[in-house]
Amino acid sequence: MKKINEIFYSLQGEGHHTGVPAVFIRFSGCNLHCNFCDTKHESGTMMSNDAIIAEVMKYRHSKLIVLTGGEPSLFIDNNFIIALKEATGMTIAIETNGTHSIPSAIDWITLSPKTGFEGGDDSPLFITKCNELKVVFTGQGLEQYFEIEASFYYLQPCATGDNAKDRINTQATIKAVMDDPRWNLSLQTHKLLNIR
Repeated sequence: MKKINEIFYSLQGEGHHTGVPAVFIRFSGCNLHCNFCDTKHESGTMMSNDAIIAEVMKYRHSKLIVLTGGEPSLFIDNNFIIALKEATGMTIAIETNGTHSIPSAIDWITLSPKTGFEGGDDSPLFITKCNELKVVFTGQGLEQYFEIEASFYYLQPCATGDNAKDRINTQATIKAVMDDPRWNLSLQTHKLLNIR
């Protein structure tokens, strides 16, 4: 049984797969306590693997499943991922803070470390290799993140809920990307579009 906050169909709003239709499985609970977290993921319903798969199959025309949270790596294993893939035929991506191991059957790893900046959490990273690295930017030094091996590096402005502060930070993020083209800009387009 897994505690699931919600399962829904939408467009991926951030990072490499921005704009791609996806089924999101949001797990309840996280091991970190970042002060800027904008996801209310604590509540949820206990669901069996079969019940999760049945819910995902309502969106069988999708090609992508995104495991998110909270921190999904706390609750999944290879058997769950293999069962999900065999039942759906979909690509499975995970959004993780990188502090726990990831099942080898996962197709795409989005690592968003919450270390190295104010408001984050200093739990050590377990993962040092991913498909995409997506760093929440608050003005911190960025060279530290290139110790992580990734195919794509994204910088995303931290959303604080303070519009004036967010505008300043977005401009600072744009400048950081333009100053170092190893980075690409990631925006939370789902918020701009007012979708989940």
